[in-house]
Amino acid sequence: MMVSSPKDDRTGALTHIGVRGEARMVDVSEKDATSRVAIAEARVRMGRATLQAILAGDAKKGDMIGAARIAGIMAAKKTADLIPLCHPLQLSKIEVDIKPDESLPGLKVRAEARCVGPTGVEMEALTAVAVACLTVYDMAKAIDRGMSIEGVRLVEKRGGKSGEWRMGGG
Repeated sequence: MMVSSPKDDRTGALTHIGVRGEARMVDVSEKDATSRVAIAEARVRMGRATLQAILAGDAKKGDMIGAARIAGIMAAKKTADLIPLCHPLQLSKIEVDIKPDESLPGLKVRAEARCVGPTGVEMEALTAVAVACLTVYDMAKAIDRGMSIEGVRLVEKRGGKSGEWRMGGG
């Protein structure tokens, strides 16, 4: 279930495809700069022993959670360099939170991105969680190549013409 604002007037058209089918960057020059927020999440599933090694700091490469958090922040700042048609934004906040979850077992990653601008920060939040998860995988692959990165998704966005959107039940 997805919750959208009644102001959500999308027609279902792909905005990054021009009338002749060519890829294009969306023109946001006429849009108002508003406060924008996006929250994304993902998880890295791993063996229990791998999670325990990460939490104990026993991995050869050191503080994995700290390194993954910094990698996610850095990636959010480089999103427009990674995603070809993404607008470069001046982020006012990027926060990456990584918590152990014994029930997976693994790590849950959540990122919040904020800016004031003419377009949203969904891609920055998604990039942050994806790269944080990839960093965990890279640092722990020597002890667990069977890890999986799962559930990379946007869970909330606020601001702009389309208003608020939340992933239902999440």
